[in-house]
Amino acid sequence: MIETSFWVLFVTGLLGGGHCVGMCGGIVTALTFGLPQGASRWPFLLAYNLGRIASYSAIGGLLGGLAQAGLTPHWARPGQMALYILANVMIVALGLYLAGLSSAVRLVESAGRPLWRRLQPLAARSLPLRTPWRALGAGAVWGWLPCGLVYSASLSALASGGAAQGALCMAAFGLGTLPNLMLMGAFASSMRQWMQKRPVRLLAGLAVAALGATQLLRLALTSAL
Repeated sequence: MIETSFWVLFVTGLLGGGHCVGMCGGIVTALTFGLPQGASRWPFLLAYNLGRIASYSAIGGLLGGLAQAGLTPHWARPGQMALYILANVMIVALGLYLAGLSSAVRLVESAGRPLWRRLQPLAARSLPLRTPWRALGAGAVWGWLPCGLVYSASLSALASGGAAQGALCMAAFGLGTLPNLMLMGAFASSMRQWMQKRPVRLLAGLAVAALGATQLLRLALTSAL
């Protein structure tokens, strides 16, 4: 089986912070400014992010389990190899998108919009976020938001070839996104402005693209030996 690089997914989530702020910034801002009077924001932020990461892990477990069921011994290795290559090509494409150099990832995001249209009313019903439990539920729903960053990590979960591995892939990715969204909750306006600066987006995007390219190069070198 191809070794799954959890640290690559963690760093991808971490460096993709600008996209996270853009996709989830609205709900995080609501957590910050729409809380009951006198309530601390941190339990709400933590609950929201735990719900979101739990959904990512469920997605990873589902995709990894489906791949495990479909990869018969006859073509398990070639099938997993193809998925691994596709996953890292997506990470490269995502990096170029984060850097503002390509918009190809938006085509992938559009595939999840029909599902999100069905889930969006559930997200709306969780507002206003009056308790951490409601924040947890909101995070669980928002974890299914169509997002190129999540889809790129999901392909790695699919390539992992197992439900447990897939869930761990997405958990690692989700933990990588956690610092940005927690900081976003604490420093909403200044964080958003800083993450959207062109040099920051360019450097972070190129770093993500380099991660995917490095994985592809490593695979090519290993196969050549």
